[in-house]
Amino acid sequence: MSADRPDAVTPDAVAPAPTVPAPTVPAALSRAPVADVALVATFAAFLVVCTVLLALPVPGGSVPVTLQTFAVMLAGVLLGPRRGALAVLLYLVVGFAGLPVFAQGRGGLAVLGAASAGYLLAFVPGAAAAGWLTRLRRVPRTWLPAVVLGATTAATVLVVYPIGIAVMAARTGLSAGEAIVAGAAFLPFDVVKNVLVAIVAAAVFRAFPDMLERR
Repeated sequence: MSADRPDAVTPDAVAPAPTVPAPTVPAALSRAPVADVALVATFAAFLVVCTVLLALPVPGGSVPVTLQTFAVMLAGVLLGPRRGALAVLLYLVVGFAGLPVFAQGRGGLAVLGAASAGYLLAFVPGAAAAGWLTRLRRVPRTWLPAVVLGATTAATVLVVYPIGIAVMAARTGLSAGEAIVAGAAFLPFDVVKNVLVAIVAAAVFRAFPDMLERR
């Protein structure tokens, strides 16, 4: 009887509700934050390994030779200025929190009173400078090692050294000239380490070319 009523509506007459597609996020974008955190943490751990692996005292000096600058520059080149600097900053935070991740097994805020404190603090802008100077996406692949070597050497000499030498002079009472001479003793070691950075970075970019697009 209800079918004869004028206001009755049969099931076939009901229009289906419009479907609204769910918002989607590109896979690469959704993974980017997680990948960034993983890379930053990995390079911070790599910095710890490089610091613990080698710490050679310099005759007459108060700052040991380590592989820290190798890891710092490599982080800046491979990760780019932002993530490279964050990796170094994470390493410093862990060390200042008390874990013995600095040269000679040191850690804690007392390290800031040491002669090498300036070099530690300079690593953050040094990594950022290395990443900023190596704008490699438009560089021919054959030029990568030379560009990386030039950029990391410039970041070392123009960013890390001035801050490190200034703090070393303040902590040790050396004159500006004496501090510069003392700091220059590290230059041959850093040149060798920057050559290694260029070789490793070129090999990594050849194996993982997409890293150039994500720096």
